[in-house]
Amino acid sequence: MQLHLHPNTLELGQKHWQQYLGVQSDPFSQYAYHAALETSGSVGGKSGWQTIHLEITHQGQPVALIPSYIKTHSWGEYVFDFEWANAYQRYGLEYYPKLISAVPFTPCAGPRVLLAANAHLGQALGFLQEQLPHLCAQLKLSSWHWLFAQQPDWQAAHQQKWHQRTGCQYHWYNKNYNEFSDFTARLTSRKRKSINKERRVIAEQGIEFTWQRGGDIEPQALQEFYDCYQSTYLKRSRQGYLTYEFFAQLLMQMPDKLLLVTASQEQRPLAYALFFVGDYTLYGRYWGCLEEVNFLHFETCYYQGIDYCIANNIPHFDAGAQGEHKLARGFIPQTTHSYHYLAETGFNDAIEQYCKAEAEQIEHYMQWAQTALPYKTKQ
Repeated sequence: MQLHLHPNTLELGQKHWQQYLGVQSDPFSQYAYHAALETSGSVGGKSGWQTIHLEITHQGQPVALIPSYIKTHSWGEYVFDFEWANAYQRYGLEYYPKLISAVPFTPCAGPRVLLAANAHLGQALGFLQEQLPHLCAQLKLSSWHWLFAQQPDWQAAHQQKWHQRTGCQYHWYNKNYNEFSDFTARLTSRKRKSINKERRVIAEQGIEFTWQRGGDIEPQALQEFYDCYQSTYLKRSRQGYLTYEFFAQLLMQMPDKLLLVTASQEQRPLAYALFFVGDYTLYGRYWGCLEEVNFLHFETCYYQGIDYCIANNIPHFDAGAQGEHKLARGFIPQTTHSYHYLAETGFNDAIEQYCKAEAEQIEHYMQWAQTALPYKTKQ
């Protein structure tokens, strides 16, 4: 086997990338998604994200493609390792640059190790484990991090000598509902009334919602959405990670994966939310409002997404990272897994204890979260 490093997505080309995707529908694994990140300036330059995709071949034949980035900070990852960086600094060591295999700014589990037809994940990961010490030494990297691995890959990942971190997200599942009331009928009376009240408050203000998919999204709507997206970051005195050109390119290159919902009052836009769609999952990703309205966020980002899943027979809704308030609205806690290799072995014992303590905290939280779910019967 051989390990190849690709400094940009365009060098690989769509045809070469596609042989690792097959019929994979995950929107964040697409060539067009990673190419748009680069050509729009969302990664590269002074962003702190430098593309370096890893490709494994065997006798010249494709085995695995692992979209990856060299990082000079830890922002936009959502698996927080600032304490690790601080520990390195205390010992006079450099934590940055580091290497991550992930989708920038996208805390969604998915196939981040893309396999060619008939390739074996365990063999690819075993070879990668052998190569990581050489790779880190060659590029002067402190570490490698595989973020938000999909559940089918966990077993093979556990066979490697990597540190494992767990986290918690909240996802909604469609139990073959015919309408929204079928979903709320499974909730306790108090929670059902609370959700219905939140939706009624929005409806009584005459706020209406329209969905546009791909090519139906007007340029003006996309620009207004982007202004809203930026506003959510500016409220925290930061700029959004993604450029307008990124979204515009996605609209041109992969329109079937994009959904835009607009909240309007008397034909005046109040808020926007951008969703991505795969064959089996709706992903709620970005939102922003022009005017603060009570419950508008819940309706736009959660209830509208549930409505869409029910109407289109989509079984799974990933509404974004974090948000314990999702529990009361029927979103079920899910464990996330990430895997980590550190070139400096002197930290391994401390990191192992850190990950163990973190996993115990997550396990205890997950047990509590199950008791906080609003369903009348166990899901």
